[in-house]
Amino acid sequence: MDFMTALKTCLHKYATFSGRASRGEFWFFILAVWLVSIVAMVLDQTLFASSGGEASAMPVTTIFNLVTFLPVLAVSVRRLHDVNRSGWWYLIILTGIGAILLLYWFIKRGTDGENPYSPVLA
Repeated sequence: MDFMTALKTCLHKYATFSGRASRGEFWFFILAVWLVSIVAMVLDQTLFASSGGEASAMPVTTIFNLVTFLPVLAVSVRRLHDVNRSGWWYLIILTGIGAILLLYWFIKRGTDGENPYSPVLA
């Protein structure tokens, strides 16, 4: 899956928690979110920088984070489904150390053939 296809797929499945997401789909979408997030932070710093040492408001970044929260969560759950894990495993990130386990599952090759969460990826 190429970058644009992954981006279109994830935005089309904005809140779809069923099905599977390939490694390419997941990582290309996460890359796009990171890149746009960096751009949003730079915009906030240039447009809304406060004088002095005060913390400035970051409205562009905040809005972007709110808009992308659900699609990032959805593609993460679909990625877990691809490695034959329940989407509820995503909550392990709340432990802190669970992020390492999630990273392993996100990097891991998906299950071949069908699994309990959906048929094989096309």
